[in-house]
Parts: sequence; C-alpha cells; structure tokens
Amino acid sequence: MTRYAPVRGAVAAILVLLTGGSGMAAEPFPFDRDLLLDAAPMRPGKRMPLLTVEPNGNARIDLWCRTVQARMEISDAAVKIEAGPLPEGQPEMMSAGQCTSERLQADRELLAALSQVTAWRWADKGIMLEGPKALRFRPSDH
Repeated sequence: MTRYAPVRGAVAAILVLLTGGSGMAAEPFPFDRDLLLDAAPMRPGKRMPLLTVEPNGNARIDLWCRTVQARMEISDAAVKIEAGPLPEGQPEMMSAGQCTSERLQADRELLAALSQVTAWRWADKGIMLEGPKALRFRPSDH
C-alpha cells in the first residue's frame, strides 16, 4: 500500500486545485476602489451610480442624483449595507434639470435594492451584489 502513497498524494493535490479547495483564498473585496453600477446611462446627465467602500466598512454611495453615506459589513461572501437617509436637497454640483423625477425615483429604488443585499461575489471582472434584485458593479477605470 505504501508504494501508491505518492500517487494518492498527487491525485489529492490535483483534486484540491481543480475544485478550488478551501486552502486557496478567493479574490478579496475591492476596497478603496470606485465600483460603477453596470447599467445603461439615464439621461439627462452623465452621472452613474458609484459605490466606494473603505476597509473599515465606511462607504459612499453616489446614486443617480444624490449621495449617501453608508456602513457595510463584508465577509467572505456575505454583505450587509446600512445606508444613511437620502438628502432632501438637490446636489450642489448638478446642473439645472439633471435631477429629473425619474432619476430621483431611481435613487430611491437603488437605495432600497442595496439595503436588501445579503451576499457578494466576483463575476466577470465585476462584483455581483445579491439580494431580491442582483446588482452588478465593475471597478471604474478612471
């Protein structure tokens, strides 16, 4: 039996590599990176939703019109997002007419979807935030 031990060891090592064994670390969450929502632009305006998370869990969520601060708890695959309230006023840096009623409604809907996210994973060079509605963010190249 001992003459097959090296073969068994090699086979076991190959199986661990092929199945992504628990000894191999998954790609970590991209802290301190701007993550851009993978969605069609909403006119008027060029602003797209952006998520930035610090390693300590503090986050900034730039929605279609407004920006909110948030707190995120992130583990290997789980995530919890607790966002602050939407500001009442229009953003100072937006030009007149950019924050239409449709964009303001989209802010509320996106924030509601983010608050229901329970898991995250890497998928196709982006981050999938999973909940009742899946949201895909990709690292910004700016």
